[in-house]
Amino acid sequence: MALAFVCWCWWSVVAAAAMAAVWRSAEWLWLRPRRLERALLAQGLRGSPYRLPYGDIKDMKNLVSEARKKPMPLSHRIVPRVVPQLQRALDLYGGNRKMPFIWFGPYPRVMIMDPEIIKDILSHKSDQLEKPKSNPYGRLLVSGVAAYVGKKWAKHRRIINPAFHVEKLKGMMPAFSACCEELINKWEVLASKGSYELNIWPEFQSFTGDVISRTAFGSSYKEGQRIFELQMEQGVLHMQAAQTLYVPGLRFLPTQKNRRRNEVHKEVVLLLKRLIEQRESAIRSREASTNDLLGLLLEFNPTHSNGCGNHSKEIGLTTEDVIEECKLFYFAGQETTAVLLTWTMIVLSMHPDWQHRAREEVLHVFGQSKPDFESLSRLKIMNMILHEVLRLYPPGPFLIRQIYKEMRLGEFNFPAGIQLLLPVILIHHSTEFWGEDAEEFYPERFAEGVSKVTKNQLVFFPFSWGPRICPGQSFALTEAKMCLAEILRRFSFELSPSYAHAPCQVFTLRPQHGAQVILHRL
Repeated sequence: MALAFVCWCWWSVVAAAAMAAVWRSAEWLWLRPRRLERALLAQGLRGSPYRLPYGDIKDMKNLVSEARKKPMPLSHRIVPRVVPQLQRALDLYGGNRKMPFIWFGPYPRVMIMDPEIIKDILSHKSDQLEKPKSNPYGRLLVSGVAAYVGKKWAKHRRIINPAFHVEKLKGMMPAFSACCEELINKWEVLASKGSYELNIWPEFQSFTGDVISRTAFGSSYKEGQRIFELQMEQGVLHMQAAQTLYVPGLRFLPTQKNRRRNEVHKEVVLLLKRLIEQRESAIRSREASTNDLLGLLLEFNPTHSNGCGNHSKEIGLTTEDVIEECKLFYFAGQETTAVLLTWTMIVLSMHPDWQHRAREEVLHVFGQSKPDFESLSRLKIMNMILHEVLRLYPPGPFLIRQIYKEMRLGEFNFPAGIQLLLPVILIHHSTEFWGEDAEEFYPERFAEGVSKVTKNQLVFFPFSWGPRICPGQSFALTEAKMCLAEILRRFSFELSPSYAHAPCQVFTLRPQHGAQVILHRL
């Protein structure tokens, strides 16, 4: 009798747990999506109907895959190739409000094209509206200040911001210069006979990796090369996972890709721990300063500060926090500037008149002297060119935010669970905001500054905007100016006949088939 009762109780618990799991699944995959869909339709917004369980994921993958099959003509009308899924949604469901919604699995994503609503979204500081929580695969790649929300984000941002102040950037100029000199010397050897065809995309990946290694971690690219390689591999694995719906628990299955993701993550963490221990030892023996990003992070780490930091546990960083910030800056610090430099050289190859104007300015400002921080700020034509390249080829084609508590934006009430998609590339290419030449390369539109050309509307935000604007924006632009100035002084360049114009999104906006140019020594 007692045994029967125990069995009955056990089966009751199992049945209750199973029913709860079924209910949670039904709520996640059907009931909540239908409620959210009705809430959007009731306010006059239009979008694709929800389809269990993937929504529009498969259609989006097919559209992107089809767009990538062939290179495009040499032009800057890249939207249909880079984000065909967003262009299609806007054409089908945008209407007068230009706020269509699409489905990423059971999550509706509302596309926001209104600059005022975008400003409200990016300036929001409460826990109502934050970045979506990344799935476990994404956290294996990068986390840190870019992914954190709420108080944790605010704490990390306060700690990291000083690493990118103007005075810190001035102190980084010798490292920038040394990395540039190594790159230029290598190219001069390659072009010793006068000309040389070169794929600049991997060249700039190595260069920016070297810069971030020296300025943020006090090492060189060779020392951090294994970390970069592993992070790139993890990135590819993450992108494969990000293109489909993540089902909770899927990462625990012993698949080949899951095993490899975990192996890569463990090796990266091990390498970074070793780097941290080496720096700790060097700081203790006064062989290294705490003047770079890693040193700054270790000041706030009770384990490594050696009791000198006077930082309470509440504001301190754990060793795991330090590792996550290192992963982020190894990845993002390399990627963003590499794509900016690559697209700038491609665009200047397409527009030799602007290449000539930029070179004339560099020679006028610097002559044969080494660039310094103050003189870089006098490169007005270079500044216009970089802004125009960032407008046409923004590193991140779109941003995502998620509503966690019901809120009002503009004339709309959005319930919790709605995701907001800010299509940076569509807004940057919009004739409504930029005129009929929106998809033409015309740097002079920035001659009087960003606020003048945008009419103080938020229609230019290549590094995001508001409290979560990229802390490394000035770092990236200073690095890019320094590198381009040195290249322009030593070389002219043109597109190789083997170059295929094929922008595509892989984390950032990359050249799908590389960036082949022909260098000519001057």
